[in-house]
Amino acid sequence: MTTKPPRPHLGSSSTSNPQSLTALVSLRELLESLSLEQKRNQDLLVSLGFALRSFSNLNRFLELVPVVVSRLVGVEGALLVPFQADGRLWREQLQAIPFQESQELLRQLASFEPAKIVGFGFDESQILQMDRLVQSHLSSAGIFSTSIVSRGIHRGRLYVFDLHKPLVWTEVHRRHVQLVADLTGVALENDLILQEARLHERVDRQLSIGAEIQAQLLPNSCPVIEGVQLAAKCCPAFQVGGDYYDFMPTRPELIGRRREKGRWAVVIGDVMGKGVPAGLLMTMLRGMLRAEVLSGLSPDRILHDLNHLAQEDLAHSHRFVTLFYSDYDPRTRKLRYANAAHNPPLLWKAEQKTITRLDAPGLLIGLQFESEYVGSEVFLDPGDVLLYYTDGVTEAPGLAGDRFDESRLCRVLEECCRNGFSAQKILDRLFFRLDRFVGLDHHLEDDASMVVLKVNESLALPTLK
Repeated sequence: MTTKPPRPHLGSSSTSNPQSLTALVSLRELLESLSLEQKRNQDLLVSLGFALRSFSNLNRFLELVPVVVSRLVGVEGALLVPFQADGRLWREQLQAIPFQESQELLRQLASFEPAKIVGFGFDESQILQMDRLVQSHLSSAGIFSTSIVSRGIHRGRLYVFDLHKPLVWTEVHRRHVQLVADLTGVALENDLILQEARLHERVDRQLSIGAEIQAQLLPNSCPVIEGVQLAAKCCPAFQVGGDYYDFMPTRPELIGRRREKGRWAVVIGDVMGKGVPAGLLMTMLRGMLRAEVLSGLSPDRILHDLNHLAQEDLAHSHRFVTLFYSDYDPRTRKLRYANAAHNPPLLWKAEQKTITRLDAPGLLIGLQFESEYVGSEVFLDPGDVLLYYTDGVTEAPGLAGDRFDESRLCRVLEECCRNGFSAQKILDRLFFRLDRFVGLDHHLEDDASMVVLKVNESLALPTLK
């Protein structure tokens, strides 16, 4: 029986070698050090990510950026140069460490003239010029820089440097710096979106207030005028519109039954354009017109004077106004009117069962200083219906691409009048047909307003004394 000699242990010679033991310990320490560094870097990036989603104050986040990036790559200094939305250098948000040693560099950047020009940050040659400025100030330091980009737009520049030793650089360092730059870009973009949202909120709030004020300026109900029914409605395309209608007693000092029997002005108009500018001009014209009504002048003279008064304001705004002005006397049933290029109202004559257009020559308000307007008049009979409207009604586009147009409006009006509808029911039916034509899921492209005046069918002409 033979006995095999014992096999030597594979590590016996190395374990007895002191140099090998030292190498193993060093390797273990290196691995532990790398593991700790990796964990530290992960913690730094996590803290920056937490700050990004938690801080509502952009300044607090940007203050962290130079601190985190310098620790990630193990350098002494870091500089963050953010740009404003228009590309100018954002002087108030310049961040750098070490703080004391960087004061002169921050001062030079803040006073850098090209950076004060709109679009500076979008010009590669200008950014290169800024890089040279930083390099000249940190002439003895190693520098690495990268752009902060969000949605393809340059939002800033991030520099890392070491003032007292050479810059040791690896691909991992580059990736870490770029990751911090990308997170900074997200923060700057988020802040820009937040500021825009707040601006829109303020604008929406102001528009809501403007719409509320304008709604208060339009009559919230129709007045009582002896012998007639009235109904009116305005549907603005935006929150604030340029359509206008009004009912004004020519003698506001009268009260009660005397006011109901007095002469009333009925007016409808449209400022060219939509939204806030049109609404402001409409409000201005309303005040002017209400003052003119008190003069007791004829409709053509009132439009003439209004054109003179509004000429300068409308000329500066490059806008014009269409306006149909009429006044109705319930004692005589006479309607006097004049037109400043507005859509002529439609008159249904109950006895003849026909619809005619009430029109008179006249230019737009604000188009020409010396404009002449022609007055006319018509007597209304029991059952007659007068429809005032703006071009937002007839120009409303349908689902098939055609317009509501005047002929369709006449057909609906005739149908309502033949059925003996009240003024309110006529108005409701007209808007119902308009909404159905446009589509329930679609909005009007322009403000649409209508006023219906119907003479009571049982009315007997009063005896004049």
